[in-house]
Amino acid sequence: MTAPASLDPLFYPRSIAIIGASSDARKIGGLPVHLSKLRGYSSPIYPVNPGSPEIQGLKAYPSVAAIDGPVDCAVVAVPAPLVLGAIEDCARKKVRVAVVFSSGFAEAGEEGKRNQDRLAAIAREADMRVIGPNAMGAFSLEPGFIATFTTAFEHHGGKGFPEIGPVSLASQSGAIGIHVMVMLRERGLGLSKWVTTGNQSDIEVSDCISYFAADAKTKTIVAYIEGAKNGRKLADALALARANGKPVVVLKVGTSETGALATAAHTASLAGSDVAYDTLFRQHGAYRASTLAELVDVVAALQHGRYPRERSVGFVSISGGVGALMADKAEAIGLSVPAMPDAAQERMKVISPLAGPRNPIDTAAPGMSDMKMTLSFIETAIADGNYASLCAFLTHLAYIDRHFTVLRPGLMAIRKKYSDRIIALSMTLPADIRNALEKDGFIVCDDPSRAVECVGALWRIGEALRTAAAKAAPPSVPAGALAPARGAAGEQAALAVLASAGIPVVPHAAAESAEDAAAAAARIGFPVALKLASPDIAHKSDIGGVALGLRSAAEVEEAFAAVMARAKKAAPGARLDGVTIARMVSGGVETIMGVNRDPVLGPLVMFGMGGIFVEVFRDVAFRVAPFGIDEAHAMIREIKGFPLLDGARGRPKADVDALANALARLSAYAAANADALQSVDVNPFIVLPNGEGGFAVDALVVPRAETASGSH
Repeated sequence: MTAPASLDPLFYPRSIAIIGASSDARKIGGLPVHLSKLRGYSSPIYPVNPGSPEIQGLKAYPSVAAIDGPVDCAVVAVPAPLVLGAIEDCARKKVRVAVVFSSGFAEAGEEGKRNQDRLAAIAREADMRVIGPNAMGAFSLEPGFIATFTTAFEHHGGKGFPEIGPVSLASQSGAIGIHVMVMLRERGLGLSKWVTTGNQSDIEVSDCISYFAADAKTKTIVAYIEGAKNGRKLADALALARANGKPVVVLKVGTSETGALATAAHTASLAGSDVAYDTLFRQHGAYRASTLAELVDVVAALQHGRYPRERSVGFVSISGGVGALMADKAEAIGLSVPAMPDAAQERMKVISPLAGPRNPIDTAAPGMSDMKMTLSFIETAIADGNYASLCAFLTHLAYIDRHFTVLRPGLMAIRKKYSDRIIALSMTLPADIRNALEKDGFIVCDDPSRAVECVGALWRIGEALRTAAAKAAPPSVPAGALAPARGAAGEQAALAVLASAGIPVVPHAAAESAEDAAAAAARIGFPVALKLASPDIAHKSDIGGVALGLRSAAEVEEAFAAVMARAKKAAPGARLDGVTIARMVSGGVETIMGVNRDPVLGPLVMFGMGGIFVEVFRDVAFRVAPFGIDEAHAMIREIKGFPLLDGARGRPKADVDALANALARLSAYAAANADALQSVDVNPFIVLPNGEGGFAVDALVVPRAETASGSH
């Protein structure tokens, strides 16, 4: 995978024009000139203002066309009514990228949206990229190009630029982009590139992630997203970042309702409003922060490129309560908290009889006064506990000079000796000391729970980056796979679709009469199940449309008559296509799998334990299609009911490999038919004991409405 080079003119422009440039360095049109000069941008800057021959000591031009040389990047800082004309001028000048500050477009109503569409069309015809409109711009610190109108740089005597560093940030919101930039700057974290995309008429956050993923100067990618116009582009961008070893930390707000037809498909009812994005981020190894503070903490934790080798974490705390708090948080986010070895516990008890040495390790009161003892407990936990990560709660001790003069060198010695471990410190402390400790390789958070969250984030991100290359590709879809039929396909047609996609289905046959049903049962072999066949009735068991364990032709004929009678009474207008006779499958575990189409991210595959209570317990996992068998295995192990498949309480282990293969094949089929498919329900998919496979027993396939009506 490679990223597009089309954003080079934005971050490394060889010349810039500021349309609407001002001599007042505090105005929107004056700040890009002033800041780029202040930062030392050495390539040509062309102020454009027909009313001024000179702006901020630079020759000004009446129009873009009047500029002598080529223009890589144009900054548009004029009122909305003048923007289209400015963009047309840029197109004629063959400007490569335009940054449009001006507001009053799609965010302002229908007329603004029409103007924005026209702006995008002009740029597209000229092969010119556009940031905005309604954007706060971009900057790239190394060349010194500052195309933004923020006042945040006024800090520190007008030179409040961040240090140059390995973090690049893309944000839909200008205000949030600036806020995060300032938080990172004050944390002492260096930036390389920064961009806000505004209304995203052309360049989206996804484009920027792709660019950063291939950018040698960027090691960590930060993103703020309100919504994606193109889900596939976002998925590809995250995949590229993961493949290139670039961690992505994202804050996503808003929701994306998983669209569904009126049918009560399990997958639609179980997919919450934000589950698709959450799934996408997890699937591609991006860490989703829930607050700006968490986002910045995790970015700080990533700066040394050090990840835990496994999930274990040890805790040393001068407070027993905080130790318990941290341990609870660790287990809640999937870290393990193994006990210290008995011998090490005994040694600590000798040093401090009041200590609680198990894990979390409570230094008790002496930990507040004896720093050498506290340091020895920390080193003992790392060395003897062999934890991949360690969190130490040291409260306000950095403010006590006589204590911190002992703690600081002791911590540094431990940091150097155990360079492969993650060490997180939870302390209240001055900003300069915090920044220095972070530069020395520690995670530092005032909130102990957030320190644990940072360790968990490093574990998840590191695991995602480690396994990126090893992930199996999605399976191919068989050449003869059937397309979704028009209208909601009944069980028989749905099972045929699944079988054509390579998903094993239970031996079955259709029957329109009691006699046909008895004959089909004899061919399949008793015992059998008899199920109503109707495209209009989604959950047949609710109306008595299912009969199980039929062991003779007479029982089948009797069940046929009873099921048809109940269906006519419960749903008089429903189409009745006879029944399906299927082999009874015993000794397996019922699971459910399905697909629902998210309006932005496309087909979303769901898996959970089957049965009638699946919607009550909601123990399900999701993935964006397509994915391979490794991702399917991870999905299966994500649900709380996995022990039922893994041989809990003496049950035989289920054929999880067969289940994972079926999920991967379903995802491949869903992705290949994304434009035609609305949803799939497979309930149950019965997983037999290990080595015996599994079968889809009942299914429903629903095409997209426009496909069903023949518009596609």
